Amino acid sequence: MQEYVIIVAAGSGSRMKSVLPKQFLDLGGQPVVARTIQRFYDYNNSIGIILVLNHDYVEFWKDLCRTINFNVPHQVIAGGVERFDSVKKGLAEIKSTDGIVGVHDAVRPLVSNHTLISCYHMAKEVGNAVPAIAIHDTLRQVDGGISKTVNRDHFRVVQTPQCFEINLMRTAYNQEFNPSFTDDASVVESAGIKIVLVEGNKDNIKITTPEDLALAKSLLSQ
Repeated sequence: MQEYVIIVAAGSGSRMKSVLPKQFLDLGGQPVVARTIQRFYDYNNSIGIILVLNHDYVEFWKDLCRTINFNVPHQVIAGGVERFDSVKKGLAEIKSTDGIVGVHDAVRPLVSNHTLISCYHMAKEVGNAVPAIAIHDTLRQVDGGISKTVNRDHFRVVQTPQCFEINLMRTAYNQEFNPSFTDDASVVESAGIKIVLVEGNKDNIKITTPEDLALAKSLLSQ
């Protein structure tokens, strides 16, 4: 069964406080997004990789690939206004009716090979798989200025790639956009599909701030 990944990198990254979007910042000698693409290629060198960028940076990325001699095969397309639109455009590039497609944040370059194996293999078995990790900090719920402790065992931190059978995902993305769609799992879940969680990896952080980038550099050096 053919595997695909839609790597979403169409955001501006304003929280990074950088002129250059976070996906292009240097991480151990390579742009963040290059390391992300490489992770998927190392997992499966026949995987179909679709990179969705802000239209203003499509040519920038192509030029950067030539400059740094980055040759991992992948397709580059321009994204939409919302993440939902970008994923939908990426999905439209896949012509196959059989296979598994993962959706991954471009700024999660430290996803482990074990997590990729778990996500794609579980999705092949049951139709979908979403990586998540347990919470070890104490949580408090705030409502109307009043806070109370909640049972952290009932919660998980969700990561990517979120993997789905292609036709299931196509059906889910035929819905109209809803602001409650915060990730692909929420889109698929709203179509009546039960989401299956698999164990993620704690180093699979999302780089959104300078502190995140510093942590990623430390983890990479280890």
